[in-house]
Amino acid sequence: QVQLVESGGGLAQPGGSLRLSCAASGISIVFRFYTMGWYRQAPGKERELVARVTSGSSTNYADSVKGRFTISRDNAKNTVYLEMNSLKPEDTAVYYCKAERVQTYWGQGTQVTVSS
Repeated sequence: QVQLVESGGGLAQPGGSLRLSCAASGISIVFRFYTMGWYRQAPGKERELVARVTSGSSTNYADSVKGRFTISRDNAKNTVYLEMNSLKPEDTAVYYCKAERVQTYWGQGTQVTVSS
């Protein structure tokens, strides 16, 4: 059974930082072949792509987070990370991890709140 478990969310002040982690199980042998992504959904809004990293470690980012967020992966640990710096109140959302290859899997999400 494939599971994606996000962690690292919480409350941060504007200008602060958080680091999200997504640990994958059930796809360990082939984790390195998956494209891994972080998405977010704010109240009343659609889920949107934040950042994605391919099996070849190519990355792409939403314009709203370029220069502030960094996605990375550690295939030995079956984990993908999202380093978030210079956080803004508009970054407040539930952040979801996604694994995609032939099939797509989603995590349960972790809440990120940016507020003073």
